[in-house]
Amino acid sequence: MLLERADQAISSTELQKNARLLLDRMADGSQDRYVVMRDNRPTAVMLPTAVYESLMTELEDLRIEAAARNRLSLSKQTQSSQRSQPLSHADMLARFGDNDS
Repeated sequence: MLLERADQAISSTELQKNARLLLDRMADGSQDRYVVMRDNRPTAVMLPTAVYESLMTELEDLRIEAAARNRLSLSKQTQSSQRSQPLSHADMLARFGDNDS
């Protein structure tokens, strides 16, 4: 949800006129975000730097977790398919080479 309270919405004109005041409010913690509206549509979201960094860290952690889960799932699928389909002697030689020669 972009807007939780009416005071979070600001027009692009208000941002231009009062940028210093709006940024000061975010810096001192009295405002947690602003949703910049242009032509009555949300155009941008302004967040304090610490909040943005926290979101990016959490997003990266979730990406890493998703990649790990995907790799584990693929590994389990590979292991179960390999167990259920034994390799022939010829396939073993083709895969691992003939060490006798």
